[in-house]
Amino acid sequence: MQTIIANARRHSHYLARHLDNGNLKPEILHPMLDKVLGTADFQAFADWEKIRADENEEELARQLRLLRRYVMAQIIVRDINRISDLAEVTRTITLFADFAVNTALGFAYAYYQDMYGTPIGRYTREAQHLSVVAMGKAGGYELNVSSDIDLIFVYPEAGDTDGKRERGNQEFFTKTGQKLIALLNDITADGQVFRVDMRLRPDGDSGALVLSETALEQYLIQQGREWERYAWCKGRVVTPYPNGIASVVRPFVFRKYLDFNAYEAMRALHRQIRSEVGRKGMADNVKLGAGGIREVEFIAQIFQMIRGGRIRSLQLKGTQETLHELARLGILEHRTANTLLDAYRFLRDVEHRLQYWDDQQTQTLPQNPEQQQLLAESMGFADYPAFSDGLNRHRSQVNAIFNEILAEPEETPQQKAESWQWVWQENGDEETLRSRLAEHGFEADTVAERLAQLRHSHKYRHLSAHAQPRFDAVMPPLAEAAAAQTNPTATLLRLLDFLETVSRRSAYLAFLNEHPQALRQLAGIMSQSSWVAAYLCKYPILLDELLSAQLMETEHDWPALAAELSDGLANAGGDTEAQMDILRHFQHTQVFRLAVQDLAGLWTVEALSDQLSALADTILAAALPAVWADTPKTHTGTPNIAVIGYGKLGGKELGYSSDLDLVYLYDDPHPDAPDIYGRFVRRLTNWLSAATGAGTLYDVDLRLRPNGDAGFLAHSTAAFEKYQHESAWTWEHQSLTRARFICGSSAIGAFFDRVRQQVLTQPRDTAELAREIIAMREKMFPTHPPADSDVKYARGGVVDVEFIVQYLILAHSHRHPGLLDNYGNIALLNIAADCGLIDKALAGQSRTAYRFYRQQQHNTKLRDAGKVNLTPELLAHYQSVRSLWRQVFGEDARFEAA
Repeated sequence: MQTIIANARRHSHYLARHLDNGNLKPEILHPMLDKVLGTADFQAFADWEKIRADENEEELARQLRLLRRYVMAQIIVRDINRISDLAEVTRTITLFADFAVNTALGFAYAYYQDMYGTPIGRYTREAQHLSVVAMGKAGGYELNVSSDIDLIFVYPEAGDTDGKRERGNQEFFTKTGQKLIALLNDITADGQVFRVDMRLRPDGDSGALVLSETALEQYLIQQGREWERYAWCKGRVVTPYPNGIASVVRPFVFRKYLDFNAYEAMRALHRQIRSEVGRKGMADNVKLGAGGIREVEFIAQIFQMIRGGRIRSLQLKGTQETLHELARLGILEHRTANTLLDAYRFLRDVEHRLQYWDDQQTQTLPQNPEQQQLLAESMGFADYPAFSDGLNRHRSQVNAIFNEILAEPEETPQQKAESWQWVWQENGDEETLRSRLAEHGFEADTVAERLAQLRHSHKYRHLSAHAQPRFDAVMPPLAEAAAAQTNPTATLLRLLDFLETVSRRSAYLAFLNEHPQALRQLAGIMSQSSWVAAYLCKYPILLDELLSAQLMETEHDWPALAAELSDGLANAGGDTEAQMDILRHFQHTQVFRLAVQDLAGLWTVEALSDQLSALADTILAAALPAVWADTPKTHTGTPNIAVIGYGKLGGKELGYSSDLDLVYLYDDPHPDAPDIYGRFVRRLTNWLSAATGAGTLYDVDLRLRPNGDAGFLAHSTAAFEKYQHESAWTWEHQSLTRARFICGSSAIGAFFDRVRQQVLTQPRDTAELAREIIAMREKMFPTHPPADSDVKYARGGVVDVEFIVQYLILAHSHRHPGLLDNYGNIALLNIAADCGLIDKALAGQSRTAYRFYRQQQHNTKLRDAGKVNLTPELLAHYQSVRSLWRQVFGEDARFEAA
């Protein structure tokens, strides 16, 4: 014990002074050195209850100062001897700060309560308590050992005390706050507990010392500045009383959209700090100098500010935990995050050793050779030059990363010698504009007219002072990016539509100015697809995906994505609107990624449909428990229900805009089960199909359930089984061929598979079955004429292939169970051929035709393909499927004559 104390005192004049003066009793200090200190240890240090009961303010102040002395000594000894790590040091001093604040507050509140009575809320008529918000490092459990503490005082609501000497709540809590500050901040013969800084409160030193939650909300909405968002990011209520501060502060700090305005705001703040550092000659300051602690904190916070509104897991207080989360989310590379974490821990260790020396709040490296050598040794280096090399290596790495992330935007095209500024010059020569547009491949009249319309539009003329310069700045590179495409006019018109859509959100304009390479990528995507262009106009928040490292990764780990989605829903804290938005953001992100990859030729149609189907499965599986938890009057924590997918979802052939054909089955003896599960299905359907601020998910079609629109929304397993065996029409059995269990109760899923197999494999009169299916096909003709220009409904088109496969399953699966597997039409044609049910050559040709049709449909949707051209290839495909139809249904099938 004496050895580690002796080693520590060499590195701390503060510790040596107190040891030499007998201010640290061994019987108190030594036991503290063997453990990590917590609130229970602080509580046991003195009889705080007696002190408060005696209203002995002097003794309270003395005991808090003595406790700080022992806490400091314990931290110094354990840290210098590397018994503790940075996390223990910062958490110990932060927990002590929390304890000191609450102890002082309890005394101050009781003192004025005895004098004036209990403060009562004007509206709730309940007793009021003061909430103390710790800001900065205290909020993030990152206090340094000689730090001041930044506090803000907030009380719930206005009102008056209930004592004989009545006072308003504002006055009562002002007096309470003043006494709290004095108990901690005043310097006495025993020193000081903490310097208390109240300047982060609304209006700073000129503002009220305490304010109500309503006043705080009004201030943040009306006057809150950008730097206050960063300050409140770490704000943490340290008192135990109920309050609504988090709900007031969260929307101010974390915007619902991606907030790229944060880049420039953070740069401005950093420029101000850099200027101060240069003016005061603070290059040796490990906090504020280049590559210092502040730059690591800024890197963590910039991503919190931009993305924290969407990604709740980023709404963290501490720098280290935020960096870990950024790496987990893939926003920062793991190597980059580890570099920053290593540097942060090194720099904070240096900071603490500088402060251990004489308990001064300093982050400046020493000039004294003796102190330099001791600092180097305490950091594990042989001498100060070696320490300096290690320090400079960390600082240079941090500064390089900082400059990469927060550097000024790269040079934009309008800054180059060959400028495109002419595109958006006010009062420019119209003839010259048209001439130059034509030179760059644009349809000059069309584009010039659109540019003029945009400049004179209501939206542009009423842009804010922040937004209009950003809008103007992005126009030239936008036009240049469009000119580089094969269809410049269409591309530019789509880009201008997008720009007009997002113009009111200057954060998106900031994004395009910050990331010209993303703008060029955006132009390339929009040039290929009007559908993707429209999708981005609906969901501009997806712009951020252009920067994602995962954008072009085709390995979709659906279990991992499902876990991420479930975590997001759980973190929403039961907020229904937030959960619905999380589902939508997740789905839109995945659809956009798939579409961009699809445009790059990375997916076949079948593989893409598998991915879109897996996405829908994931959404349904995540939504089901969340909606059940949101459904009132449920009787079990886990719903006894299963979701069955029909149609394109069932057959794993979803497209980008496909609706979901769903059937719900439950198995629950509870007498209210029909009503409960009916309410649940209505709620789940609303979650899936309702439009929220984040857009829509899917259109849901429930008409394939037993009895269609006239039937119950959810069916019991017994009713479903009875219906399928006794009442279902042939077309319903056709639908059943493409149905599969999606999510919910696995036992009900197994039941469904059993019933499906029984129904599909029951022996049938094949001639009668063929007549019914042919009749069903002919019923489509009035509403969907079989024109060769429509690959879906043409004779020999998509629907005919589907009907052929459905007939083969219903007619032959009792002898060939391989047909029951829901592999999709292409695979099932092959299985039928292997079973000898159809000609192998015709099956192969029809598979090729079906794949071709789906590609045509896909291209029409995604790649702006026009009407289908009646090429010899297409007509040959039709002929192949017609031949297969004749083989399956007979030469005299009425379909041929229709």
